[in-house]
Amino acid sequence: MILADREIHAALERGAIVIDPDPRPQAGLWSSTSLDLRLGNEFTRWKEMPKGLDLCFDPNDPTFDFQAVEEQLSETFVIGAEGNRLKPGQFLLGWTLERVKLPEQSRIAARVEGKSSLARLGVGVHITAPTIHAGFGFNRDVPNAPARPIRLEIFHLGTIPVKLVPGMKVCQLIFEEVHGTPQKGYTGQFSAQEPKQN
Repeated sequence: MILADREIHAALERGAIVIDPDPRPQAGLWSSTSLDLRLGNEFTRWKEMPKGLDLCFDPNDPTFDFQAVEEQLSETFVIGAEGNRLKPGQFLLGWTLERVKLPEQSRIAARVEGKSSLARLGVGVHITAPTIHAGFGFNRDVPNAPARPIRLEIFHLGTIPVKLVPGMKVCQLIFEEVHGTPQKGYTGQFSAQEPKQN
């Protein structure tokens, strides 16, 4: 069951959903069944592969370590208020400005969906990994730990450069009720990711 705006507000009020900064005063972030999230200012891009280097990664290999690969083969950069041009064919990893926490006992999960204003220009945001699991950003051992931003996979399939500006509405969260309480929270390999400047 998808939560309507009233239910999302109520869940924020009782701490079943935690979002920092609090989105409730921002009327422009809300629709009837979703909450817009804004773009942070830190990005990661993959480096060009040197000619003659033949690499191929298998994410299904149990020894595959994405974070080690990212550290070796990518670079992080920060953009200012002037923004950054996303060129056709370019791929970036970004972060949401908002930080999210979904305690598993709240029985709420979410989906990240792109914005049609970007999609119609050819820009996809978080298309292949939309699930924000119950337990995201929540640590049972440290319940008051801060919420976490959401990592965004941003790619441009269009033909015209598109400007990415920190603080722009970049995606939307659709909250869903989870039937039953999960036995454990989200513990995937990306559960502890944070922007480098934090």
